[in-house]
Amino acid sequence: MAYSHPCPTAPGVIERPSGPLRVDPRHAANLPTRQVHIPETSIFSHLETAARRYPGKTAVQFFGAAYRYAELLRDAERMAGYLQNVCGVERGDRVVVFSQNCPQYIAAYFAILRADAVLVPANAMLRLDEMEHIVSDSGAVAAFVAEELVEQVAPLIGRTSLRHVIVHAYGDALGEDDAGLAVPDWVRRPSSTESLFAGGERWTAALAQEHAPAPHRAGPDDLCMLPYTSGTTGKPKACVHTHRTVSTSFVGGSLWRPTNASSVFLAVAPLFHLLGLQTNVNAAVFNGATIVLMPRWDRETAATLIERHGVTFWAALPTMLVDFFALPGIEQRDLSSLAIITGGGAATPQHINDLLKNRYGLDYIEGYGLTETASFLCTNPLFRPKRGCLGIPTYGVDLRLLDPETLQPVRQGDVGEIVAHAAQIMLGYWNNPRANADTFIVIDGKRFLRTGDLASMDEDGYLFMRDRLKRMINASGFKVWPAEIEAMLHTHPAISEACVIAAPDPHRGETVKAVVTLKPGSLLGSDELLAWCREHMAVYKAPRVVQIVDSLPKNATGKIAWRELQEQEMARCAS
Repeated sequence: MAYSHPCPTAPGVIERPSGPLRVDPRHAANLPTRQVHIPETSIFSHLETAARRYPGKTAVQFFGAAYRYAELLRDAERMAGYLQNVCGVERGDRVVVFSQNCPQYIAAYFAILRADAVLVPANAMLRLDEMEHIVSDSGAVAAFVAEELVEQVAPLIGRTSLRHVIVHAYGDALGEDDAGLAVPDWVRRPSSTESLFAGGERWTAALAQEHAPAPHRAGPDDLCMLPYTSGTTGKPKACVHTHRTVSTSFVGGSLWRPTNASSVFLAVAPLFHLLGLQTNVNAAVFNGATIVLMPRWDRETAATLIERHGVTFWAALPTMLVDFFALPGIEQRDLSSLAIITGGGAATPQHINDLLKNRYGLDYIEGYGLTETASFLCTNPLFRPKRGCLGIPTYGVDLRLLDPETLQPVRQGDVGEIVAHAAQIMLGYWNNPRANADTFIVIDGKRFLRTGDLASMDEDGYLFMRDRLKRMINASGFKVWPAEIEAMLHTHPAISEACVIAAPDPHRGETVKAVVTLKPGSLLGSDELLAWCREHMAVYKAPRVVQIVDSLPKNATGKIAWRELQEQEMARCAS
């Protein structure tokens, strides 16, 4: 029986399929398989299975260090025991992971699941105030934190629900051999010998206590994770996901873009994003495959790792591919092991598609998903992709395009808002009934998620993104919501009004621009404001461009006419 959690779900029928999820029959011939069965287990069980099957196989390759499946399971078990016996973590409690990619991140994630607890992944670029919101909103009682990020979390002990922090250093996972790779100094750094703050413990010391966990009780409908996503209200909201919703996504993805125990995943997408966690960890462990882990993007290291470890599967953002294939001498590198390259989140330059096809015989398999859908909702068919396309609805997805005002279906070829009913869709937003009411609608007795994205569908059933109903800025794959940045700007004592828009950027695709007015008598300059933003906001959120104006345009109701400013920016850049 599922654990009774404190999150009311949105109205309508939540998909809990008892049989296989099927794809639209007209696309079946273009896929490796036309249906998928979702396991009736917790996600942790996949690690147990992989460790029994392949105990000596490398689960995670981290520069020169090989972390085997038996070792990953052992550390997850011991850390789960520490969470339960020392930190007092109980079933359904929330635990934060705040770190760049590293083996400890993966072990911590599975330890949280082994303890029947709930993962709260936090973007490693967040500042103290942003972390305080996530910890307070989720009610997290414990956190796994990378050593260089401790200052953003330690002050929260005692003034929030947070009681315990386990601190890890990336260098402790490297071993003795760097395999001749260019390991950044910040990764090499081992654990500090300085004493920790009250409530803190080092990762190595916690493991050394060898606590045994209680029996694992979580099932498919227990809460699994609360990933945060921003919205037009300006405050990040947590998406409530169960083992079933998350499994539906990564199990389906493993069949759609077929992988197996011999697959090798290049994992450079951040694990605090569902793209990285789902595609490169959950799918890999489900198959008993190998994860070649990179803490941050570096094109030379990526090329070497692909060659050395025979990488077969790479989830890459378009901006990453542009940088990678600009590497001098890349055409002489042995990339022949690559079988699938997938991604999305931004338009892919035509020359990259042509290069992949002509030089390597590969198609870039673009897809579309949200944090609310556990990442996997639409993807191009493996054997018949279309360029610049979101793809088609995946297994069991009932996707429709509606007029956003009338909520009536649009004609084929016309633009409408994407709404979807599917087993991978979240239960709702964490303790946020107003957001649930705004986000979900009921059609034919079924619960549909309103994505806020506008698309059209061609005669073959392929989706093409047309516009955004919401004011989201996509900066190198990171979602930035103007209302949140505007709220932060309004805390500056010199700013009177602020409007945040997207500005075209040749590298990031889009970047954040702030248009502000100042209070009378203020002498604030653009450079000073940019510096303030970098100090108070995560790097990907902080405006890169500032325009100080005398006044902002308003509509008839007195609201700032952000769309007018956006159109002016696009016209200026096009001229």
